[in-house]
Amino acid sequence: MLKEFKKFAIKGNMIDLAVGMIIGSAFNKIVSSLVNDIIMPLLGILTGKVDFANLFIALDGKEYETLALAEEAGVACVRYGAFIAGIIDFILMAFVVFLFVRQVNKLREKMTAPEPAKAPTTKVCPFCKSEIAIDATRCPHCTSEQPAQTK
Repeated sequence: MLKEFKKFAIKGNMIDLAVGMIIGSAFNKIVSSLVNDIIMPLLGILTGKVDFANLFIALDGKEYETLALAEEAGVACVRYGAFIAGIIDFILMAFVVFLFVRQVNKLREKMTAPEPAKAPTTKVCPFCKSEIAIDATRCPHCTSEQPAQTK
């Protein structure tokens, strides 16, 4: 069983998956930073200096100036501002992944595009069915005269 597990763990697909997970995690941090540190402040300015991190509803019915004060008081809160930031984070992540996959697919198409067909260099003798050079005027096998090539 240990040998089987070792064989499974060392397979190329398993390693590729692990590398993908690590890169995806780092990528997630970059996009989250983009949303939290650049887009949300700009969006706050455009919406009248609204701080999305402090958009919440205190479930005890009282008003608190900031989320930190409400949490310090031990009040349960619905943090809809964080939810809005999460939605924006998801949309940006999905868009960036879409752009990345699109570019990879274009690259894959270029790399797997079929090569143009090469001009044939041989033909089949109509009399003995042997393969002969395309410009042959006589078959070397049956010595029959070959019909003229049409282009």
